[in-house]
Amino acid sequence: MTVNLEVADRVGTIRLDRPPMNALDIATQDRLRELAAEAAGRDDVRAVVIWGGEKVFAAGADIKEMQAMDHPAMVARSKHLQDAFTAVARIPKPVVAAINGYALGGGCELALCADFRIAADNAKLGQPEILLGLIPGAGGTQRLARLVGPSKAKDLIFTGRHVKADEALALGLVDRVVPAAEVYEQAHAWAARLAAGPAMALRAAKESVDAGLETDIDTGLAIERNWFAGLFATEDRETGMRSFVEEGPGKATFR
Repeated sequence: MTVNLEVADRVGTIRLDRPPMNALDIATQDRLRELAAEAAGRDDVRAVVIWGGEKVFAAGADIKEMQAMDHPAMVARSKHLQDAFTAVARIPKPVVAAINGYALGGGCELALCADFRIAADNAKLGQPEILLGLIPGAGGTQRLARLVGPSKAKDLIFTGRHVKADEALALGLVDRVVPAAEVYEQAHAWAARLAAGPAMALRAAKESVDAGLETDIDTGLAIERNWFAGLFATEDRETGMRSFVEEGPGKATFR
């Protein structure tokens, strides 16, 4: 399989495994969508890490495969392409991208689907589709602009240039830069910490932020309000408040 899901300590690792560069061909895209749905539905998965291995995250789409496609073929395929990435973005659990090496084109777009991005100090990210006479087609024009702002996104998309880890951090494209050998370990630790938290509240927080960004402030506040009130029906809310009153903050154990 070109993508696998492994679970340990309530953290599911979605591992890209298509050497040498983890090119995201159609089969890999479809498998990614399947495993994102599986991770979303499994009770033993409370947080997710997306990782391409120690050498490369993903160097983009399979260009040879795309070169053979004409306009009607891509019209038919493009929705499936976006759906695969959207499935990752909509996993209702914390998701962290562990980025070693290149995250270019579709690889960068996949990283954008995560809630948090930890990059190796030798990582390089970018949206080089313009150099092929194209634009990003798996969410890059939308998620990148929402993450770093429109002018910075246009710089990266218009030029197709690669950015090193330090610039990616300054742009807000990644959230943490660590030595290459520590990327997966730190990503897993981040995910494991959140996996021990209140699952429904984390889902509510993620969906409130993500959905709120897509609408006006009043609608966003209504989304937040509904989730906030709804959490008063959960066992985790009872556990958290009881622990706070009896033991002080930060000591609750959520089931």
